[in-house]
Amino acid sequence: MSQDLVNAAIAASANAYAPYSNFHVGAALLLDDGKIVSGANFENASYGMTLCAETVAIAKANSDGTLRKIVAIAVAGGPAGQVAANDEAITPCGRCRQIIKEVADLTERDIPVHCAHANGYDTYLLSELLPHGFGPANLK
Repeated sequence: MSQDLVNAAIAASANAYAPYSNFHVGAALLLDDGKIVSGANFENASYGMTLCAETVAIAKANSDGTLRKIVAIAVAGGPAGQVAANDEAITPCGRCRQIIKEVADLTERDIPVHCAHANGYDTYLLSELLPHGFGPANLK
């Protein structure tokens, strides 16, 4: 199932709007009922307004009422519909790690994040990607 999720992220990257960086990113979320929700990055001329693929997919799951069902995430980046040619996994940026942390705290899961590269994918738990993350418990 993890490879299917990575493949869905790669496919989602074909839908990216990336005219400035030409770096297409796709994300796919696995829900607890087996459904997959995907998203792609959406760039903006004022760079800071760009939406990452992970954020798009998570916002989509939220608007569909399925945010609490997220059990895993896959991320892939490179040319449209492909993975970058190097052996290093594409991991979520810091902002996306924080967004995923919110989901992890909400679902009480240490969410696995499958990160694609030219030879397959590497899997990290969110706690490995964002150790000592800031979450709702820090606001008390």
